[in-house]
Amino acid sequence: MNIIVEKQPNCLATLRVEVPSDTVKTERAKIVSGYAAQARIPGFRPGKAPKNVIEKKFQSAITEELDDRLVRQAYDEALRKEALKVLNFGIPQNLLHNSDGSLSFQATLTLAPDVQLPNYKGITVKAPSGEVTDADIEAQLEGLRERFADYQDLEGRAAQNGDLAVIDFTSSLDGQPLEEALGKPAGYLSGREGFWLKLDENSFLPGFAAQVEGLNVGDSKDIALTIPEDFPLSDLRGKEVTFHVALKGLKQSVLPELDDEFAAKVTGGKTLDELKELAKRQIEVEKRRQIDDYKVNQIVEHFNSLVDFELPEDLLRHETQGQADALVERGVKSGMTEDELTAQQAEIFATAGDQARTNLKTNFILQEIARTEGISVSDQELVNHLAMIAQSRKQNPKKFIKELQRTGRIPGIRNSMLVGKAIDFVLEHATVEEIADEPTTDE
Repeated sequence: MNIIVEKQPNCLATLRVEVPSDTVKTERAKIVSGYAAQARIPGFRPGKAPKNVIEKKFQSAITEELDDRLVRQAYDEALRKEALKVLNFGIPQNLLHNSDGSLSFQATLTLAPDVQLPNYKGITVKAPSGEVTDADIEAQLEGLRERFADYQDLEGRAAQNGDLAVIDFTSSLDGQPLEEALGKPAGYLSGREGFWLKLDENSFLPGFAAQVEGLNVGDSKDIALTIPEDFPLSDLRGKEVTFHVALKGLKQSVLPELDDEFAAKVTGGKTLDELKELAKRQIEVEKRRQIDDYKVNQIVEHFNSLVDFELPEDLLRHETQGQADALVERGVKSGMTEDELTAQQAEIFATAGDQARTNLKTNFILQEIARTEGISVSDQELVNHLAMIAQSRKQNPKKFIKELQRTGRIPGIRNSMLVGKAIDFVLEHATVEEIADEPTTDE
């Protein structure tokens, strides 16, 4: 075969193939012989029909199978000769059976990027201790108490730090209603009725709760705040928004006593000591997860700061859309309206694009580490992993795996397992420094 590969930017390559007439003739003869051996033609015994009769009757099917076979052979030979790492061979174009009996076609290939690995052994990562302290357990139990709290009205005094204020508010920018001034939806910032606000510095916007303190039920107040530079809606960053606030009610939370009765209520009959042990185990699991995430984030940041390479545009576009869909889904679950999501569309896609680029770069780097270190995922490991997923979903493993095969999702799952193994390898060879601070992970 005459094979020419022309590499292009953005991980693309043009493959040009010409298959000699003798190769085409040989492969066609093999296919025709296969049809002749099985075909049942009226007037002829099975396997005895003349080749020209077979070719005439099954001409379309024979040509289709011939084209498919020769294209696959060309792809295989291109991989061997050119040492290509092909992600997608694309659809053959300009496939021609030439007058001299040869076959020619071309295809646009999507190639894996050329990754020059940085040092990936002995990377220094910092992580806090996974020890569970009494303070950790107390904080967990306090959170449980707050979940089961009762709320009582407060009367006869002004709002204080720690109270729950029930407010109505609207907002304005430069004297105009906020959404009118912006020309688009502003989400919850535009106003709410019956809004419950915990009066502490972590609620709503910085400085807002402090200005509600001192108000009595029935009072109104204008609160002017400068929107922080990290606020999701970029059009408002650094601008002063005025909130017109009316205090409709004050409430305080009444926490239940931390005793055996409370423990039995939240656990279905366990004692307080047993509840504390449960809390400890949950915290241990969560700390291990956070610390693992903390380490992995540092590994990802390390790789992405040292290595840069072109990414396939189709993959980047697909990954960006997936990340954007995930961000939208997260926004919907958090209560954002369609108008709010539309208003933040540009920010959503910018964030999704950055995350997609990081994800793909990290994925290719880890795949290259796996290749270099001879790390692989065996068929048995894959089957066991899929069986565990099926079991967790209470599905029949065989049917579950067949459905994954039908939808073409098996290679993606195998790749995720391979990347996970590569991460484990890097972490095993990392130098871990213990720090006192707690890790911070994105939810």
